[in-house]
Amino acid sequence: MDVASISQLATDLLVKAASAESGRSSVTVYSRQGARLRQTLMALTAGRVMGEHQSPGDASLLCLQGRVVVHAGDAAVELGAGGLIAVPPQRHDVEALQPSVLLLTVALH
Repeated sequence: MDVASISQLATDLLVKAASAESGRSSVTVYSRQGARLRQTLMALTAGRVMGEHQSPGDASLLCLQGRVVVHAGDAAVELGAGGLIAVPPQRHDVEALQPSVLLLTVALH
């Protein structure tokens, strides 16, 4: 079994995000052919927005570090470290209020 150091990956991704023009960086931490689960670790610098996009299906978003706001329609939910939400089924965006690291888990169909 392989063990991934999420803490070290998060640190590395924040460094990459800080030097990236987009202000973000990501890496898939779990996915394999035929699997019905995918997990992606994402880092956003403060003030960056992951533009509006459609939900990938059944998914959750866990804030590991920092603070973000998820906007969906007229609703907005703020997540701090340890906060977990189901990804809204409608179009949404994610705005980083602080340098943040998120774990997106998607159930593939």
